[in-house]
Amino acid sequence: MRTHIILPDKLVGEIDRLVGKRKRSRFVEEAIREKLRRGVLLSAVSGTAGVLSTENHPEWSTPEKVVLWVKESRRRSDERTGNRRRG
Repeated sequence: MRTHIILPDKLVGEIDRLVGKRKRSRFVEEAIREKLRRGVLLSAVSGTAGVLSTENHPEWSTPEKVVLWVKESRRRSDERTGNRRRG
């Protein structure tokens, strides 16, 4: 689809110097897609911030407790699956 957007001359010049006039549309498309991806990720992070609290999960209250929790989780998983980890 064709669309009309207005950009500052300086910005268009910078784009052209970087990728060339013939690749301008592709560059702008990729930039917009990247910005949209970041927006979706930021929205997901913002929407889930605070869902897991140390009040409900005291095993995650300090970095040391997290390390122990991960090791114990892996040990239990290995017991269930019969896997043996190397040391």
